[in-house]
Amino acid sequence: MIVWKRYVNTTLRHTFGLELAYVRGHRQWRLPPAQGDRLLNAPVFILSAARSGSTLLRAVLGSHSQLYAPPEVPLGHLSVRAESQWIQTSLTALRLTGEDLDHMLWDRLLADALWRSGKPTLVAKTPSNVLIWRRIAQCWPDARFIFLLRHPAAAVASLHASWHPSWHPGESGSLAEAIAKGLRYMTQVEQARQALPGSTIRYEDLTAEPEAAARQLCDYLGLAFEPGMLEYGQFADHRFATGLGDASEKIRSGRVLPGVPWPRTADVPAELRDMCAAWGYPVSGAVPAPDPAAAPAPVPRQRLQVRGDQTARLAVQEWTTSV
Repeated sequence: MIVWKRYVNTTLRHTFGLELAYVRGHRQWRLPPAQGDRLLNAPVFILSAARSGSTLLRAVLGSHSQLYAPPEVPLGHLSVRAESQWIQTSLTALRLTGEDLDHMLWDRLLADALWRSGKPTLVAKTPSNVLIWRRIAQCWPDARFIFLLRHPAAAVASLHASWHPSWHPGESGSLAEAIAKGLRYMTQVEQARQALPGSTIRYEDLTAEPEAAARQLCDYLGLAFEPGMLEYGQFADHRFATGLGDASEKIRSGRVLPGVPWPRTADVPAELRDMCAAWGYPVSGAVPAPDPAAAPAPVPRQRLQVRGDQTARLAVQEWTTSV
């Protein structure tokens, strides 16, 4: 049915600039019954650091007929208030915790969004979710994970260039701050990659050989590859809004565009060299780790420290790009 609808809509769009759509009202639809403890079954989570290409990957995967990839939902910022003594006493009597309530809320929210999409599987991408990957794995024991890597120095440069005070109150926007934030996210990505089953993919591979990368992920998810995934602009259900990931002209192009070259090893800040090596990116002064698609290598945590602006020398203007 979905394939038929897309064929008709493609014809109408190209001929008349119109589409057929059925809007489910709150009285016309109901969530399916829960299977086990959760409404949402076998969701897919993209775990990545900020500015690593997760918006592009969301658009590609969300263009598959079986995958719904909504805009960002930072679950760590969504919680249930249970502050009074009365409600706390009630929860104790019900043998529930505040964390249990948060998980119920997350599950209902994402299951509701998936059901309204008309697709069977949800793909959730929000970089900050990697900071709570343990809770996500606890909430959905059947969840599947995609680990998206990008050259650490390139990701940090993009993060630094995209900083805006309206979205990051209390931050200075300094390069050292961007390095610290980037390392915080990357360290959690690596820890999750070591602890959870999943599929690892590099942003550079996605932009250089998009079909091979998409096929790899389809195989992991047990789906047939669909060529239309690489021309995601043909589908009207993608939303790119400021504050919900990349909203640049590059991502709005509607197709996978080539990436930029890696930064020169001489331009990689000392704080990022160990992470580069752990993820298999060439860098002077560090021993390269195995390919990230193979068994993940441990990150030497004790050296991942920011040492201040005086050592944060990054040639941002040379190779920064929006992702």
